[in-house]
Amino acid sequence: MALPFLVTTLTRRGLLKPGSPIRIAAQLGALRNWGFSLAGELRQAAARDPDRVAVVDEELGKISYRELLDRAERLARSLRARYGIAEGDRIGLLCRNHHGLVETAIAGPLLGADIVLVNTGLSGAQLADVVREQRIRLLVHDAEFVDLTIGLPPEVDQLDERGCADLVAAAPLGELRRPGRDGRTIVLTSGTTGTPKGARRPTPNGLGPLVAIIDRIPLHVGARMMIAAPLFHTWGYAALQMAFALRGTVVLHRRFEPAAALEAARRHRCTALFAVPVMVQRLLEVPPPATRPPLEVVAVSGSALPGGLATRFMDRYGDVLYNLYGSTEVSWAAIATPAELRQAPTTAGRPPHGTRLAILDRDGDPTPTGQVGRILVGNELLFEGYTSGTGGDGSGRDGGGGLGLLDTGDLGHLDADGLLYVDGRADDMIVSGGENVHPSEVENLLAELPQVREVAVIGVPDRTYGQRLAAYLVLLPGEALDPEAVREYVRRYRARFSVPRDVIFVPALPRNATGKVLTRELRRYHRA
Repeated sequence: MALPFLVTTLTRRGLLKPGSPIRIAAQLGALRNWGFSLAGELRQAAARDPDRVAVVDEELGKISYRELLDRAERLARSLRARYGIAEGDRIGLLCRNHHGLVETAIAGPLLGADIVLVNTGLSGAQLADVVREQRIRLLVHDAEFVDLTIGLPPEVDQLDERGCADLVAAAPLGELRRPGRDGRTIVLTSGTTGTPKGARRPTPNGLGPLVAIIDRIPLHVGARMMIAAPLFHTWGYAALQMAFALRGTVVLHRRFEPAAALEAARRHRCTALFAVPVMVQRLLEVPPPATRPPLEVVAVSGSALPGGLATRFMDRYGDVLYNLYGSTEVSWAAIATPAELRQAPTTAGRPPHGTRLAILDRDGDPTPTGQVGRILVGNELLFEGYTSGTGGDGSGRDGGGGLGLLDTGDLGHLDADGLLYVDGRADDMIVSGGENVHPSEVENLLAELPQVREVAVIGVPDRTYGQRLAAYLVLLPGEALDPEAVREYVRRYRARFSVPRDVIFVPALPRNATGKVLTRELRRYHRA
């Protein structure tokens, strides 16, 4: 990343603001000794602003950076003494958003251990598979998940949140030196179509990744950020990293409830909200508060924005919505600003500074403007590969024929203005009667119907045409539609082969804990 751009962006966001020379020296020393990991970012923030509030949660209230670092170090010493956690071990975290997850996510790397962020929506069988495949030695979990842990192997140690609190309170004395290896963070893929895989996240080697994001999303030093997106998800965890890098204040709730989130954002004077798109949709389903929270940024990621959602949200809360398109594997690919979402509500935006984006056809050649192809991405924070108990490891890098890019598995196109549009997963596209059909195109169209709360469109087998579309709709309370009216609406705006033969009304779409629709669950409604 070019130095002038780096310095300019850091200055705009307040990171180069003068301060106490002693504290600045301590801050730089913390980054030099501990790097740009979550633990390193916490240490630099504690060195520069030790008394600033780092985390606000429902259990402990306000926790300063000094206190958070002390609690994480105490927990690390206890994990070393009680369980023998050492370099190379893996700690699984099955927790909702609260201070305990944050402290453990820091304590592990302080010992050189890896952290595996476990999706809270897994079944007991899936959890057992993840624990085995990721070679988790210690599983730290909230009390509510104790029933899921019954089938775990006896050699896997378990620690609930009360046990963690006891370890913090009764920590032995001792010194924590920087370990010989950096602890890595392993994030599970969404697992919407099968067992989730572990993706090993790299530690940033400088300020480049942070600068790339905050250039497009205007976050400033000291921002008060509500992180509603799950911290076990790439987006929620990235928000936590950015908050610590900016020496901001993080507001956490274990569960997302729209009215309560708006009130908490107002009460804690939050200037930023990090969420997944389904949460933004839920915010529109409750009455607007009498006093708006002072939100300047509502940043979403994790799944596509349904058609019209961006415009409806900004009409109510102002032009504050930013949409980041990325994945567990590529981190980020593009960011859409409010102005771009006003211009094109379904766009994924533009690549941040230093990000390379290519749309390639089946032969690996760039596609013309407007033509759909595979989306490939290159940036400073591509994942390091998948992890498994058997040592299997693959990244899909160089999927663009030696370009050093990573294939996202998505299809998309660029318009004449250079805006990116995601047309769906490559494996979601169906061929119906010889025609290529993208379900997301029909999905976005149906989402604009005023009676529809949410919709999913998928491909299902067809004896005559090979495949056909099936649409699953959730209606708003008191609204009504019939299948033929839905088909006629699609027929009016799309080609005949895009008309869903199956139109199924369901009470709710099955989603995982990050809001992604579970297509395998939808197929249970289907009758061939």
